[in-house]
Amino acid sequence: MRAIRRNSHRRRSIPVLAALAAAAVAAPVLLAATPAAAHPREGRLAKELVEEVTAKGAYRHLKKFQQIADANGGNRAAGTPGHAASAAYVHDTLKKAGYDVSYQDFDIYEAHTRTERTTVLGQDSRELATAAFTFTKSTPAGGLAAPLAPARVDETPGCTADDYPAGAFTGRIALVKRGACTFVEKQRAAAAAGALGVIVYNHSGTTPVRGGFSSPAEGVIPSAGITLADGEALADAAGKGEVTVRLDLDQEHLKKTTRNVIAETRGGRSDREGPGINDNGSGSAGLLEVALRLAEEGANKKGKGPANKVRFGWWSAEELGLLGSEHYVAQLSEKQKKDIALYLNFDMIASPNPVQFVYDGDDSDRTGAGAGPAGSAQIEALINGFLDRKGKPHEGSDFDGRSDYGPFIATGIPAGGTFTGAEGIKTPEQAKRYGGTAGAPYDPNYHGAGDDLKNLDLKVFDTNLDVIAHAVGTYAESLRSLGR
Repeated sequence: MRAIRRNSHRRRSIPVLAALAAAAVAAPVLLAATPAAAHPREGRLAKELVEEVTAKGAYRHLKKFQQIADANGGNRAAGTPGHAASAAYVHDTLKKAGYDVSYQDFDIYEAHTRTERTTVLGQDSRELATAAFTFTKSTPAGGLAAPLAPARVDETPGCTADDYPAGAFTGRIALVKRGACTFVEKQRAAAAAGALGVIVYNHSGTTPVRGGFSSPAEGVIPSAGITLADGEALADAAGKGEVTVRLDLDQEHLKKTTRNVIAETRGGRSDREGPGINDNGSGSAGLLEVALRLAEEGANKKGKGPANKVRFGWWSAEELGLLGSEHYVAQLSEKQKKDIALYLNFDMIASPNPVQFVYDGDDSDRTGAGAGPAGSAQIEALINGFLDRKGKPHEGSDFDGRSDYGPFIATGIPAGGTFTGAEGIKTPEQAKRYGGTAGAPYDPNYHGAGDDLKNLDLKVFDTNLDVIAHAVGTYAESLRSLGR
């Protein structure tokens, strides 16, 4: 499940609907090396699910998630009572529908920042707007005072050892520009060069970088973010002479237990199972509705469910670093990993200023991380073909690692899916194609208190429910479209 971390020290508001984390749907797996024979119902299940799944039906689950949030201080974050109630609702609803349902517990950490301060020392002493990285190592009491050493700014700023000239960072605080690699990679490179701490400045906007690591174990040296303007000013000053700053970070890390919810159909071949994912409240509700309609299909066919076992899962702690899905993948044996044919990811499918994104499985857009594992192109083609037949415009989205498909792709499992946008800005071309407001975020309430039942586009929600139903129904009966 997706959970939004609460940090009262930063006064970050907690989204309501996006706080029920990811939902995953298992796509079927076929182990045979030769193409599968056509199932007698091939195509029929997908059509029936598309007809039966509606936004109205899924909306009732969103209302329940809203009620749970309202009863728990607007918070359903991992490790909280709101999260436990959300997980229980999903668990009990699916169990009643006839699924084999279980919980998968694992430990997470919660970060509470008590102090986050950067002070430029000297004649013109001043404090800079600062955001401590999640799970950073704290500085000594009173802060860490040391000269700044700017890392080289190139296409991969502060990402590799050659961005840190030998001896220039020992005993200093590294100043690094955001971009091109993860915060963990920047921090490790700075630490390896002898830096005592690292300050990352933004590559755009007027706010400090809000970065972080997946666990306290990744926090090697004190790390924080500042704004683009402050970072450029410090880099310019350090190029003319020594600049000393005091970095003062104090962060507490609390261990908690949270849980994934896993459900699978009772029928179908157990050597043809695999998960796909849906990242937030809108997707979680939609996927839950698809699961219920799939169960009804089995009941209507007198217990004759899909040819392949279908698994659904709701991951916890996505916002803390894909922890739920990483835990799930880590628990799989090599055989179980090979049994997963594909992974479906439906992330934020009801954004109020939406664009219909489809994950770019074949890298036809030639941007970002490249193509997904073999089979991802066929998943993209299936979804694009369905949207084309419905007359719905769409465009590609890179596998940028921001959602729970990441651990599955990392182990070679093909992935695909849709989402309708988060904090990104809608372009004039997109506004002309999809409607909505150019120059505004796809979801202006992303990670905000306004992410409630009023923050939905039910039309695009309904379109994506049809995509989920079609994909689940198709792969539950056959993998022929994958060439298997």
